[in-house]
Amino acid sequence: MPETAAAEPFRSSIMQIEPQWIDYNGHLNMAYYNVMFDRAIDQMWLQLGIGPGYMKERGGSTFTAECHVRYLREIHLGDPVQVSVWLLESDDKRLHTFQELRHATEGWLSATSENMSLHIDMGSRKVAAFPPDIRQRIAAVVGAHGAVPRPEGIGRNVAMPSKR
Repeated sequence: MPETAAAEPFRSSIMQIEPQWIDYNGHLNMAYYNVMFDRAIDQMWLQLGIGPGYMKERGGSTFTAECHVRYLREIHLGDPVQVSVWLLESDDKRLHTFQELRHATEGWLSATSENMSLHIDMGSRKVAAFPPDIRQRIAAVVGAHGAVPRPEGIGRNVAMPSKR
């Protein structure tokens, strides 16, 4: 990913639902939404330079510290899907992302995932600061994504509706 980034969310490749992911309700099992979100993040991390090669060559990786998924519309076998990723915020050690899973041809929203990822020194397996060159790439993407309207659902929490 260049030092300047496009003012649009990252878009994953189009993914297909695998037959073994369909549960007894006839739709995509909840666990596999996370698989698709994770695959999309892995694609974005490659562009940021923090994929598997980064771990092997520089000893750093990311771990998910927190995740909030909303399931909004069922996905079924045969539905092509695509994930959009916004890199909302970052600091020396953390990345705050928001993802939307949409039907790839019809465009409707199926699910969202909001995440906090931590940069890890794989030698010590402790949280560590990103190297300056990676931090610069991340800052460029955060700045570009900041120019894009934020999608609905960021910062939501899980709670029962008030009956008062």
